[in-house]
Amino acid sequence: MIIYEGGGVNGNPLYHWIALAVFTALILPLSVAILAGWTPPWIRKRQAGIRLRAYGFLCVYGLALVNGIPRIADASYEVVMACTTGGFGFIAATAVLLLLAARKDAAARRALPAEPREG
Repeated sequence: MIIYEGGGVNGNPLYHWIALAVFTALILPLSVAILAGWTPPWIRKRQAGIRLRAYGFLCVYGLALVNGIPRIADASYEVVMACTTGGFGFIAATAVLLLLAARKDAAARRALPAEPREG
């Protein structure tokens, strides 16, 4: 078993608090805003899969919660490992949602009529 300077296996909880604060400040508001109807300027050309992307971002936030909270609470090794293993479900869900969003965007691009050529 690995023992860190704090005596527990979870390390310094300050690092986990910082990571949780960053994810809460950046990913959560972006996802909620997209689901509420706002589209960031850098994604406006890919509108078809925007909601799927927002749900994918929420899965990333869920991963941060599942991995951070047990470590902050200084849970036992078994609980931390179970939550980390469960986090792989969030990783898989994120990958599936982002791939579906890309596929939906590609289908929407193909469905657009071609612009007439000049000359």
